[in-house]
Amino acid sequence: METPALYKRLAAHYLDAIRAGTLARGQRMPSLRSLMRTHSISLSTALQLCRELESAGWLEARERSGYFVRQPARLALAPMAEPAVHRAPDPAQYVGIHARVSAFVANRRAQSVKLNFSIARAAPQLYPGEPLRVALSKALRERPQLLTSAPQQRGDAVFRSVLARRALASGMTLAPDDVLVTNGCIEALNLALRAVAQAGDTVAVESPTFYGLLQVLESLGLRALEIPTSPRTGLSLEALDLALQAYPDIRAVVVVPHLQNPLGSLMPDAHKERLVQMCEARDIALIEDDTYTALVDAATPPRAIKHWDRSGRVIHCASLHKILAPGLRLGWMAAGRWQARVEMLKYAQTRNNEGLAQVGVAQFMGTGAYDRHLRRLRSALAEQRERTAEAIARHFPTGTRMNLPPGGLQLWVELPDGISGQDLCDAALAEQILVAPGALFSNSERFDHFVRINCGWPFGPDVEEGLRKLGQIAAHLGRQKPTRQRRSAAPDPSALA
Repeated sequence: METPALYKRLAAHYLDAIRAGTLARGQRMPSLRSLMRTHSISLSTALQLCRELESAGWLEARERSGYFVRQPARLALAPMAEPAVHRAPDPAQYVGIHARVSAFVANRRAQSVKLNFSIARAAPQLYPGEPLRVALSKALRERPQLLTSAPQQRGDAVFRSVLARRALASGMTLAPDDVLVTNGCIEALNLALRAVAQAGDTVAVESPTFYGLLQVLESLGLRALEIPTSPRTGLSLEALDLALQAYPDIRAVVVVPHLQNPLGSLMPDAHKERLVQMCEARDIALIEDDTYTALVDAATPPRAIKHWDRSGRVIHCASLHKILAPGLRLGWMAAGRWQARVEMLKYAQTRNNEGLAQVGVAQFMGTGAYDRHLRRLRSALAEQRERTAEAIARHFPTGTRMNLPPGGLQLWVELPDGISGQDLCDAALAEQILVAPGALFSNSERFDHFVRINCGWPFGPDVEEGLRKLGQIAAHLGRQKPTRQRRSAAPDPSALA
């Protein structure tokens, strides 16, 4: 009996052939009868295979002629331009995200949302809820004292051992005692910044960047220096070099090398190695946010920046929030030369993380079930990104630009000139649709004409209709003359995290 996933596996096989040029644009797809004979499948499975590729925009059906390869509409969209990197960044400034968040939350709470494109996580059904429940129940049966005994200070020893062992795949050599368990990656970033900088210091960040990092910097009284970032290769090393010359007081650099939020860029290995060398030469801390690496579409994960660390200067911060269990808020860090200081700060700030989740997750991550989950998650997200990108290309106005990232949960979309992402957000909220405006991801006004759109929910008629409606609103805004200055605001932080 054929499994439901068979047609998807075969569709992926033919999609690889289309991308490689083996099946060229305009060429006829093998007939249904040929597919049935070649793969020993039923007519129903052969039809599902072709309809899967058709719905994603890779095939078109021609009456009485079969299926033909077509160029997806998204490929007609211009890619986003590379940032200007030949001048020093704007002067470092205190970030002002909190006021934007507060202003938006008041408006957001007055509205009901039926379709949320603003989040940066997958649908609950894409995470292994039942296996994790079984693992946690088993952990509690075997160790009932987990609820009545104080947890270990650095985190559960077995959990830290599993994390250290899995870090080997990213090129890191860590001992379990090098690992400190945290309340998600956001606490790890807090601890890292507190360990290496103090109020008034300057920290270089990507631009655009995750709004949560800007909130952390503001709460610590640090100055954010935004460095232009490529939608393809990540942080511009040329722009960073100019910034280091212009601002010799920079204390740290914070980067997301893999599937950067919101751009989705992937930093090449040569850039990562050079970045470590630049920070070494200037005695600067390098903080690596490793939230999304497991979602990169690759058989093996890319190497972490910490792979090139020889002096303990790289602070590696990671999380299972996006890839395994959003409800558990499990993160970890390896702070190198600052390990003792971050452990002290962690103890002073939040004490120890509870132990049950760590023990249960360690049991799950120590088996092949975890790797199988990641493969399924990456496959589902790849399909959802393709379909979302195709729908954006169909429904958004001419002049829209977009890059399709090599993995992850979101698309960064540039609207045509004159269309404000904040205006789009405001108008969409009135239609019970929530998107993340580009102004949220920077303290400047550079990204007001961008939006970030989530691809974590299975693509269906509701998602299609929501994107069609967003496109209509964008087109309407484009026909209107601006009636106010572009402004910056931020959606509900609990929805966007």
